[in-house]
Amino acid sequence: MEEKDRKTSDKEARMKERFQRKSSYTSIRYLRRMKELSGAPEEMTRFFDILDKVYTKMERLDIPEDIPMVGTYCVMAPQELVYAAGAQPVKLCSGSYTAFSVGDDKVPRDACPLVKAVEGFQSTDTMPLYRDCRLMVVPITCDCKKKIAGMLSGERELVVLHVPVKKEDEDIEQYVEELYLFMEKLEDLTGKRISYDSLAGAIRMTGQAAYELSRFLSLKKQMPYLMRGTHSMAMMNAAAYMNAGIWADQVRGVNDALEKRVRLKKPFTKRQLPRVMITGSPIIFPNIKIPLLIEEMGGVVAADETCMGERGMSDPVVPTDESFDGLVRALAVRAIRPCSCPTFADNKQRIYRIRQMIRDYQIEGLVYHVLRGCLVYDFEYKQIEEDLGRLGIPVIRLETDYNEEDIEQLRIRIEAFIEMIKLQKGPAQHRV
Repeated sequence: MEEKDRKTSDKEARMKERFQRKSSYTSIRYLRRMKELSGAPEEMTRFFDILDKVYTKMERLDIPEDIPMVGTYCVMAPQELVYAAGAQPVKLCSGSYTAFSVGDDKVPRDACPLVKAVEGFQSTDTMPLYRDCRLMVVPITCDCKKKIAGMLSGERELVVLHVPVKKEDEDIEQYVEELYLFMEKLEDLTGKRISYDSLAGAIRMTGQAAYELSRFLSLKKQMPYLMRGTHSMAMMNAAAYMNAGIWADQVRGVNDALEKRVRLKKPFTKRQLPRVMITGSPIIFPNIKIPLLIEEMGGVVAADETCMGERGMSDPVVPTDESFDGLVRALAVRAIRPCSCPTFADNKQRIYRIRQMIRDYQIEGLVYHVLRGCLVYDFEYKQIEEDLGRLGIPVIRLETDYNEEDIEQLRIRIEAFIEMIKLQKGPAQHRV
């Protein structure tokens, strides 16, 4: 019996080692390709290092042991409450192909790749980031998020946030109640009471991050091009594993470097590359193949409307009532009202936001990214295609998952899309 147990243990250790080696190799390749793209300011190094630490080296984050980590699975879980309780929020959504491959054997074939990757990391227990989280928070924004909550419920301390499907006052009040229940769980975890001062301080910190992001987005709109969208996505993905204050300081350095490029009139390129916007399902490292292919094929990702990108951090918390309850209500409003996620029943706001970004970023073509099984985004594609068609904006739908078997097919389609934009006569003039 002891011999059998030893062989089983050795087999599990070998499987775990193979998983880590394969996962690290994939992340190394994508990080290398991102770094090889021209135009990244030196100040981007910290963001690359964070992704390297989490996905390549699979090391623990540099967080003091007395600060518990809280894992979240959606931007609708206000990180300000986590900071106010004395904990550190991290986002656990992953784009790992290796974890996806493991999860593919454990969940239904047509399930979202994100769910499969989550299950893969949970079942292999190889990622310190997942192992170190003492509480996990799952906002229910789609059926697959419900299944994530079900998978985690027997393994970890869990908070489920029921996101309303509308944005009326009564829906906001419903979410405020959810946030108060979340606060109780956080206080039980840390043993610290969330006070007015601690919450106001957390809101100021994330507000500073939102301010630096707004500076960055203003610089991204400029012509000629100051920075590639793939590098911007690396910066946004790294935010998932960084303290908001530290992230804001690092982005400030990037902004200062980009403003210096403006003063010296030194963009990363003077070529008129086709300006492409990405929307649809989230793009999460290391599954960064689509923005990489766009920029390797001669385009530039000028705008990113995905929730893992700029959309998830753009809107600061703006209290209209300075009481404690007013701060909590402001968190609920920020999470629900500006959000253009297709989980909401009435989503005209999403079309408006996309049209506005097309105008502001001088977009010449839109890539609509659909993760296989992500029905909430796929459902809206036709409406967006028709609406932008009336504006003369070419749209391409790219359905994919976390594997690499479709890369050459994606390369061919993206290259043809970029060439089509180039063939359009003169600069695009869109009435938006």
